[in-house]
Amino acid sequence: MGAMDYFICLVSAIVMIIGGYQFYFFVQKHHYRPAREFDTRLDDRIPFWPSWVWIYSGLYYPIILLLVFTQPSFQSFNYTAFSFLVLLAMQFAVFYFFPVRIPARWRRYQPDGSLSLRMLAFVHRFDKYDNSIPSMHVSVATLTALHLHATLPQSLGNWLLLAFLFPVLISMSALFTKQHYVADILPGAAFGWIAYVFTNWLLS
Repeated sequence: MGAMDYFICLVSAIVMIIGGYQFYFFVQKHHYRPAREFDTRLDDRIPFWPSWVWIYSGLYYPIILLLVFTQPSFQSFNYTAFSFLVLLAMQFAVFYFFPVRIPARWRRYQPDGSLSLRMLAFVHRFDKYDNSIPSMHVSVATLTALHLHATLPQSLGNWLLLAFLFPVLISMSALFTKQHYVADILPGAAFGWIAYVFTNWLLS
């Protein structure tokens, strides 16, 4: 693809991300049943490190958009985009029928002069307590890593494994910023993998 092709795909990807979040915001306010809340000692032992917000949000979106520039054709881009729509449908169904929320006490902090805390407070203006499990951040990061591993040149060899460092870092950031329970992480990764496998099977 040429420069204009990648520009069109990039704009399309940004619009999809913004549009996808509208479904996420909708289901935050509309549940089939009241959201449940977990309370585990393991989660309480995980420290609160606001600086990880720069991984949680600062690294998250650039890596997703980087995926656009690894696509060899419009067809490949469309198939990749479709896999994210499949993931969105899966997430939406679970968020609606089996809502889980994080404890309110996790967000009882004072956004002081720290840039990280102010950034986290900005994120929390949009990302409310509900829609905890499975972690959408981990799901999307896992699906992105699988696509990167498939589309990046095989000549990179073992360097391709670095693609899977992305969901690992996002998982850690989700825990250290108190955005998710430990129980949200593995289901999130599983959802990303299922969306990838299902899309490949459907389009094969």
